Amino acid sequence: MDVAARKPMRIITIANQKGGVGKTTTAINLATALAAIDKRALLIDLDPQGNASTGLGIDKEAREISSYDVLKETASIREAAMPTAVPNLSIIPSTMDLLGFEMEISGVHGRAYRLRDSLHFHQQDQADFDFVLVDCPPSLNLLTINAMAAADAILVPLQCEFFALEGLSQLLETVEQVRDSLNPMLGLHGIVLTMYDSRNNLAAQVVRDVRSYMGEHVYETVIPRNVRVSEAPSFGKPAILYDMKCSGSQAYIQLASEVIRREGRLVAA
Repeated sequence: MDVAARKPMRIITIANQKGGVGKTTTAINLATALAAIDKRALLIDLDPQGNASTGLGIDKEAREISSYDVLKETASIREAAMPTAVPNLSIIPSTMDLLGFEMEISGVHGRAYRLRDSLHFHQQDQADFDFVLVDCPPSLNLLTINAMAAADAILVPLQCEFFALEGLSQLLETVEQVRDSLNPMLGLHGIVLTMYDSRNNLAAQVVRDVRSYMGEHVYETVIPRNVRVSEAPSFGKPAILYDMKCSGSQAYIQLASEVIRREGRLVAA
């Protein structure tokens, strides 16, 4: 299809400065679910730990070109993107080199726009993805700022636990700062509640509190705590490939449909 005739790719950053909230699991499985419903997806791994890359079966030896190279402007999106075992899904893997990125470009003009500029150039040249998902490290550092500066919207995974709202407030303050100084178009795509245990009264209370506080920003879909979802990364597979019928996989498929429905409203707005 002619580049000019394609819809612009949508860039969604998946972020939470707190670790262990299901951020990378959400990135992997949402990207897989979008690909499964015929959306061409790219997952960019910006976490030096590289769990998203490992979870999609990308061996460390195979990561010759990585997100670090994209940020350093020594490789393009096209050069860095690798196919995965999931049809329609590519990944730009990460390496531990990302740990030094912030120090290496300290003081460099435009350092917060490295990812945005690479994606913008790619869209002008290729326009071959419908969705780009960016998996951030569990901190509000320059890597996360790059991801927010590049994004159309941010998606926040939130674990159903006691301190959920406290961490959310800090993240939303950062989003507001990025909006004010770097990316005025950055929107909040939504908040997805993760690791929900229906046997836990506290989890149910957290769901009620978050919905009361954030209203329509919270997705209807809730991701349950699920053993099969936890097992899948050790086999280098998304949960949806590992066990599509499990409750966690089905929830991520529902989330993908909800993301697309919201996209229609966000783009129209």
